[in-house]
Amino acid sequence: MPSEDRHQEPPPSRPRIIALDVLRGFALCEILLANIQLMATGTSAVAVQPMGDWDPWLGLPIFSLLFGIGFALLLDSAANRVPRPRLVLLRRLGALLGIGLAHMLLWPGEVLADYAVVGMLVLLPSTWLPRWAMAGLAAALIPGALIFGGGGPLLIAGLFLLGSALVRYGVVDKIESSTQGPLLLGLVFAAGLAAALWAQDSMRAVGATTYLSAVSSLADLLLVGVYVCGLIFLLRTPLRPVLEFVFAPMGRMALTNYLTATLLVLAAGHILGLPIDRHLTTAYWTAAAILTAQWLFCTLWLRRCRQGPVEWLWRWATWARRPPLSRARTS
Repeated sequence: MPSEDRHQEPPPSRPRIIALDVLRGFALCEILLANIQLMATGTSAVAVQPMGDWDPWLGLPIFSLLFGIGFALLLDSAANRVPRPRLVLLRRLGALLGIGLAHMLLWPGEVLADYAVVGMLVLLPSTWLPRWAMAGLAAALIPGALIFGGGGPLLIAGLFLLGSALVRYGVVDKIESSTQGPLLLGLVFAAGLAAALWAQDSMRAVGATTYLSAVSSLADLLLVGVYVCGLIFLLRTPLRPVLEFVFAPMGRMALTNYLTATLLVLAAGHILGLPIDRHLTTAYWTAAAILTAQWLFCTLWLRRCRQGPVEWLWRWATWARRPPLSRARTS
């Protein structure tokens, strides 16, 4: 019988779903904007608006949803190529945990370690469940997280499961061809957002603060839905080339960019002495400079390489075999 190692040769990449790259790149920009001042001081992420009234909290929920989608897509790929596909997924989560723990030494507020742990405890066991059960768990965990905690690991778990369920129900396969679906769903989210904001203002007016945090978190999550559906819809319009040009290179190298952003923020604060943590304008300009540099690096790197450097190492750990990095075929 052939050894498992031979079966675990990294498979040819399936056609990329560009919409997911665009969403991932957009979320990456939001995460840096939301956390740059916290990163500059080494502070853990907190459930407040770190930049005042404008709250770019959108990135992490989008990332969580996309992580669940990517996990399910990888399971489908591994199931067609190796005898034990869940071992591939376990190695992937284990490698992510190692990356996250190392990153935590630079910024305690990082989320990769949380993603890995929640993935091992919730996402990996869910692969044995039927899709209706997975969707049902997501439908229970997401509102439960908003009511009892305003987010946290329960929300991550719910969004992971929702992303996986979208793959198993075939929704993700249609994401590049659907126009009416994202538009209608986006309008539903927008109506829900308007209702949540009205309820939030009414609660504040009468001093009813018992469920104010849950309603506020619900409004944030509905806003995420509006942004996601809006971007998917715009990808079906003449704006698609612009969105691809701006966000797709960043999204294809999201893990590399997420990690290097921390290094660049710390360098800007501690080496260049920029007052990122004290001046909002400085934080904005620093974030813009970092994102511009990362976009340029990604664009040039992807002309010659299949994936980012950290993504390549992560793929190597996932499949336990060195994958090609250059676009040129190697022996």
